[in-house]
Amino acid sequence: MTKGGMECVELFTAEGKGRGLKAQKEFLAGDVIFAEPAYAAVVFDSLTHVICHTCFKRQERLHRCGQCKFAHYCDRTCQRAAWLSHKNECSAIKRHGKAPTENIRLAARILWKMEREGSGLSEGCLVAIEELQNHVDSFGEEEKKDLRADVESFLEFWPPQCQQFGMQLISHIFGVISCNGFTLSDQRGLQAVGVGIFPNLCQANHDCWPNCTVVFNNGKIELRALNKISPGDELTVSYVDFLSLSEERRRQLKKQYYFDCTCEHCKKQLKDDLMLAVKAGESKPSADTVKEVIQLSKDTLEKINKARMEGHYHEEILNCSPQRALQVVKLCRDCLQKQEPVLGDTNIYLLRILSIASEVLSYLQMFEEAADYAKRMVDGYLKIYHPNNAQLGMAVMRAGVTHWHAGLIEVGHGLICKAYAILLITHGPSHPITKDLEVMRVQTEMELRMFQQNEFMYYKMREAALKNQKIQVMPEPSNETAPSLFHKKE
Repeated sequence: MTKGGMECVELFTAEGKGRGLKAQKEFLAGDVIFAEPAYAAVVFDSLTHVICHTCFKRQERLHRCGQCKFAHYCDRTCQRAAWLSHKNECSAIKRHGKAPTENIRLAARILWKMEREGSGLSEGCLVAIEELQNHVDSFGEEEKKDLRADVESFLEFWPPQCQQFGMQLISHIFGVISCNGFTLSDQRGLQAVGVGIFPNLCQANHDCWPNCTVVFNNGKIELRALNKISPGDELTVSYVDFLSLSEERRRQLKKQYYFDCTCEHCKKQLKDDLMLAVKAGESKPSADTVKEVIQLSKDTLEKINKARMEGHYHEEILNCSPQRALQVVKLCRDCLQKQEPVLGDTNIYLLRILSIASEVLSYLQMFEEAADYAKRMVDGYLKIYHPNNAQLGMAVMRAGVTHWHAGLIEVGHGLICKAYAILLITHGPSHPITKDLEVMRVQTEMELRMFQQNEFMYYKMREAALKNQKIQVMPEPSNETAPSLFHKKE
């Protein structure tokens, strides 16, 4: 068996869920069950000039296609590798006069590949594109309207000399993209940069507490085991972040993926009590007080989200605009002041505000306050998330780096080691973010030994180093701790 091959999995019919994937052998935590290249993939419209259209890496300087002036590549190697997929697209963009939206481009790439290879099973695929679930019959009026608009735009873009496909198949492809498009991240896994179709991954069913995770690594997606999996076990992934109440997760899954989640965590509402925890003790807050504080939390999150949507949040994070960033910090501080006497340490509304506050304060280089919030956030996360959850690992890493920058080397090193242990399982040792983390782990271990030998000298050397070089904060996503699993057209 070759590593990353499909010999280790079996396609089967899961009761009440349609097709699913089953393990054919035993896997241990961190094992790659399979690696799959995209059937077709495109860069998001907003990032076409800064992300390589072949490997999806973010680069400062990219080579532009001399023909269509649209596609960008790291170098000639990436450009040559992309030519088979880009050839038809290139001439179509020139004929059309401009590049269409990402959904149109992805649909076109899928159909050009079908034109080249024919219909039916492609090499390495368990299921043909034509057999993937599209959920078009479940679309609401708005979704049907968007679908018709996409099909119309596609037909304007599709060259007349290419094979002409029926309306039913074209609509099917857009339905597949809508409910089975997989989010591609940049090389460090911190920002969503594109969307692709992976037929084998599409067969993995959802579970809110899954036994597998998915990561984009070196141009392929990897399905990785989160814990021991026995032969015959169904392989599951989570389509949504676990850090929501079971009712909210079920509502999101129904809206985006058209099914009712019946996993154990949803049926038994496991962890909901932790996510809605209130302060324990003699002076337990009243139900009205709790309701009032939760509403305040929702309002604050909405204000922050509005700032993101308007671009202000993105600007203040990347450019460290103190005035704008401090507005978000003030919102968080005011909210936390009301939350702390009322909400428990694992309450999701408290954790969401702590996460935003620690992130923005880190970018303002107010590391001590950021570290306090980050540690509280991680302590809450550890009680809620699966111990090998990728988003937990990224949050622990962020907290560790924040403590390190704050000069709190003991806690910082401990958190970085913990994050490294999680990411070895969720991302693997070859992933760029894991490699970055290994460098940090070695560096903080060296600094910790220095600290333990002579605290005074450690802080003197740290102070001198900071005078000569400004602390570089790791870039982080503008919207999410980590990109969500499946791409959904908004």
